[in-house]
Amino acid sequence: MKTNNLFKSFVACAVLLYAAGMNAQSRYFDERYIYTQAQVNPQLINPGAIGSAMKHQVLLNYRNKWSGIDGAPRTVTLSYNGPVGNRLALGVNVLSDKFGELETTKGAVGLSYIIKSETNQVGFGISAEYIKHGLAGIGNADPDPIINQALAGAEYFDASFGLYGIYMDRLTYGLALPSMVSSRISDIDDNAPDRELGFILQFGYKLDIQSDISMTPSIIMKKLANVPTHIDLNLNFGFLQDKLIGGVTYTLGADKRLGFLLGTKIEKLNFYYSYNTSSHLIQDYNNGSHELTLGVNFGGK
Repeated sequence: MKTNNLFKSFVACAVLLYAAGMNAQSRYFDERYIYTQAQVNPQLINPGAIGSAMKHQVLLNYRNKWSGIDGAPRTVTLSYNGPVGNRLALGVNVLSDKFGELETTKGAVGLSYIIKSETNQVGFGISAEYIKHGLAGIGNADPDPIINQALAGAEYFDASFGLYGIYMDRLTYGLALPSMVSSRISDIDDNAPDRELGFILQFGYKLDIQSDISMTPSIIMKKLANVPTHIDLNLNFGFLQDKLIGGVTYTLGADKRLGFLLGTKIEKLNFYYSYNTSSHLIQDYNNGSHELTLGVNFGGK
């Protein structure tokens, strides 16, 4: 009971802050912050990674943050990416996120142009994105105009850019510029302050320890809208040609997370599970965060 009352108070404060933010036409948050498995599924955060695996992929991602608390954030993402020509790849992404009464819906379509040589593969991507932030489950807030405005939702059209490369099948590198172009399309006066442009920078390198054991350290740095700048330090191990994958992640900044990853790649199926804990005080009131990804691969180069 104490936990639920504390969390409801937190959500109520968040709703009021969000409503005030909508009145100033500011964004809620950048959706790319949600994922903790971006080191194994980079196409979720970087349009340049669309088609980088040179096969068709369908992914279903589910994340439950602060599990065990009513109204805690829950996110479902369904995506597809794959080649549609010798150098062109297509990506489609649909996201639904709910945090208490706050709801975010996103749809994105992206294209990546891939250039390959004997040693290097690099993709240049662009995505067009529709995002809607709104409130649900509050009912009619009349005569409060701010809450009523928030109930109607704020809609945006964004364009994001990215570059993602693979060198010698070992070194991965990427730079994403999310929401580099953003336009408010909902029918409300726009008095927003100038937005700060963000970026996502990532590097990784795969090392062979033995014939059937590999180690991949990687780093992802994120500077996103309405999210504290943070760095994910990842260390993954692959066994039996990645049929079994295990890893650990530590996040500097933002949630200050410590996470663990388990996964497997069996023929056309990929499965990943992550568990995260945080050093913030709210960790005392929840059971940690869980993220699941199920992937299906088909087709080929």
